[in-house]
Amino acid sequence: MKKRLTALALGALMAAGPAAAELVFPSLSYRTGPYAANGIPFADGYADYFTLLNERDGGIGGEPIKMIECETGYNTEKGVECYESTKGEGALVYQPLSTGITYQLIPKATADGIPVHSMGYGRTSAKNGEVFRNIFNYPANYWDGASVAVKHILDQEGGDLSGKKIALVYHNSAYGKEPIRTLEELSKKHGYELTLLPVDHPGQEQKSQWLQIRREKPDYVIMWGWGVMNQVAIQEAVNIRFPMDHFIGIWWSGSENDVKPAGDKANGYKALTFHNFSSNYPIYDDLKKYVYDAGKSAGAGDQTGTVLYNRGLYAAMLAAEAAKTAQEIHGTKAITSQMMRDGMEALDMTEAKMTALGLPGFGPEFKVSCDNHGGNGFGAVAQWDAAAGEFKMITDYFQSDQDILNPLIEEDSMAYAKENNIAPGCN
Repeated sequence: MKKRLTALALGALMAAGPAAAELVFPSLSYRTGPYAANGIPFADGYADYFTLLNERDGGIGGEPIKMIECETGYNTEKGVECYESTKGEGALVYQPLSTGITYQLIPKATADGIPVHSMGYGRTSAKNGEVFRNIFNYPANYWDGASVAVKHILDQEGGDLSGKKIALVYHNSAYGKEPIRTLEELSKKHGYELTLLPVDHPGQEQKSQWLQIRREKPDYVIMWGWGVMNQVAIQEAVNIRFPMDHFIGIWWSGSENDVKPAGDKANGYKALTFHNFSSNYPIYDDLKKYVYDAGKSAGAGDQTGTVLYNRGLYAAMLAAEAAKTAQEIHGTKAITSQMMRDGMEALDMTEAKMTALGLPGFGPEFKVSCDNHGGNGFGAVAQWDAAAGEFKMITDYFQSDQDILNPLIEEDSMAYAKENNIAPGCN
């Protein structure tokens, strides 16, 4: 009888087929601390997209998705701890959502063979995939952002910045310091005067910086802020009556959370972006059906359609498309992290593909390759419309100054290669 039962059990298992593998996507989130207001919508969008794929499609290529969320509090040490505690679960790719964490994970993830996608942040020279083989920062990086901001100012000033003054108000961290070199090089090219105004974490005290701005009267202010720093800076700009349409934030300084505390006086504030806004996309119909109405929304379910929710959604979509590409390349649905890396390096985001995904016109087209892990450097400018309560795109996507940026990326990445005994090349 015992042998018969064992045989029956084995037969049932064989009939059911092998257990489906899980595609593991860790989410290094921060729902607590001074940056929580910006971390929550991104984490919600990231989670909801994967939930949609599980509920509507059964995962990616028939393989169910397992998302592991780990709270970092935007703390670098905690972020590394999250990486170490989740990498053994079969992690396919990390989205650290922190430049500080990204810098720490570059050598670790490379040694472990796990790709990192620092989308629009992190180390800019990681665009050079011949050196940073496991690090990706498509569709745009911080140096692209700095150049796009200056190009927009050039457009506003009729193509001449000679004698103009630009101030950079930046988070005094690896994140905030990223654009400085680019802005310095661009100042040599275009003849503007650059003033650097660091703001210490978390950014609640900025009176001295804005008093200096009031005194020196720069023509434009560019901001590299995050979390509460953005809200405080915009309010301080209001207090000194700085013209909002001459105040431009990087894409991490352009969410509803940043402008709403200042009320109508924030009207006209500008921010860069590498994706579009709102919930007016076909994909939201599926999200409503399979996620929201089914009670499966992440968090409180109150962030849908916001700027940073859409950014998290976009990050998850790019990860899923890279996973599909990896499955096609390797002829298997149960991909490994190294296969995922190959999929990321072969990712080709076309308008036709985005339209098929329910996100027409959502982001710029770009193609990744071994020597280019960062995309084509296209960004756009958005402006806050206080009456409508939303950011609106006021430009098309346009490309950063590649003639300035490419030599800088080459110089910085080759210095990193030399310091770390890396032989650049494609393998």
